[in-house]
Amino acid sequence: MHPMSVTVLLFASYADALGAPSLSVELPAGATVADVLSAVRRRPGAERLPPRPLVAVNQRYASPASPVGPGDEVALIPPVAGG
Repeated sequence: MHPMSVTVLLFASYADALGAPSLSVELPAGATVADVLSAVRRRPGAERLPPRPLVAVNQRYASPASPVGPGDEVALIPPVAGG
């Protein structure tokens, strides 16, 4: 099994916390959204992420158990501020 790379898109406060609008994350084949979150949490600034952020894979909402594949886009979506 070869490792794969997924792109993690960060918005608003998450991008501020991690210092970038996107990250490339290397994962083992068969990885899930939970594995992506674990990899992101190892980055500096990630302690500001909530325990269960809203996640979308390829623009569809996803659960921690959802699989991810090579080249997928995984978006971490911060809560929308009311105004």
